[in-house]
Amino acid sequence: MHTFSMKSSAPAIPLGTALAPLKSWWPVLLGLLVLYVPTYWMLAHGLWNEDDHAHGPIVLIVAIYLIWQQRAVFQDATARATPVQAALGWALLAVGLLAYALGRSQDILLFEVGSQIPVILGALLITLGVRAARALWFALFFLIFIVPLPGFIVDAATGPLKQYISVIAEQVLYAAGYPIARSGVMLTVGPYQLLVADACSGLHSMFSLSAMGLLYLYLMQHSSPLRNLIIIAAIIPIAFVANVVRVMVLILVTYHLGDEAGQGFLHDFAGIMLFIVGLLFLFLLDGILGFIFPDRPRARAKV
Repeated sequence: MHTFSMKSSAPAIPLGTALAPLKSWWPVLLGLLVLYVPTYWMLAHGLWNEDDHAHGPIVLIVAIYLIWQQRAVFQDATARATPVQAALGWALLAVGLLAYALGRSQDILLFEVGSQIPVILGALLITLGVRAARALWFALFFLIFIVPLPGFIVDAATGPLKQYISVIAEQVLYAAGYPIARSGVMLTVGPYQLLVADACSGLHSMFSLSAMGLLYLYLMQHSSPLRNLIIIAAIIPIAFVANVVRVMVLILVTYHLGDEAGQGFLHDFAGIMLFIVGLLFLFLLDGILGFIFPDRPRARAKV
């Protein structure tokens, strides 16, 4: 009876060595949970229940998934931070913790929620170095879309956006033959009056559609930089046009079916329709650009 044994041609890496970077991140993970679980609990029971911020949980889930896709960086036994990288990481971590303390103590969500980006980035640079930070750059960048927009930006942008939307909706529908008139942001169509309220400005919808557009580009990985730049530049205009379409459809529903149907449409379907229209415009633009800037075949890595 013969006994056969098989030997691996590659030297085996001790399990403890392979898991060393992962083990070093458990205290960091625990610290992040202690800091930000209360923050996300507050968002889940407050801001995220509003229509304007309903994209928050989706962004968080996507960011966690993107980090999970790159989980190999936490298991890289060769990952090391240089002294310069570690120093930069400590500086970012200090800034992030100060922002968190200020935001938490003074109830400033911009600082409290936004602080997680420099905190995580700083911890990555300290423990694993710049290579890990580079691998996770988009997941960290995507967390920006969880941060609530500052009030001064919302106040400054809402008024002009409502005005522009009102003017465009009136002119388009008037040209289509509808009995519509406008006074400021008040639209009169037939026997009905509709106020283009703050929620109809579409500012938060532009913010969330920007998140989806950038995620789409990241997943598509187009080889043409110009194609990517054109799509990035078009995201905000596409979101604006989608919101104009939403308001015009609301006006038409109110005119043909009555005020009750219009209000029901606004609350139940308007946001969904905006996303569908915005994404369709984005896909259409990307498809057209694909004929002009086709993706080049990617070189395969040599084994």
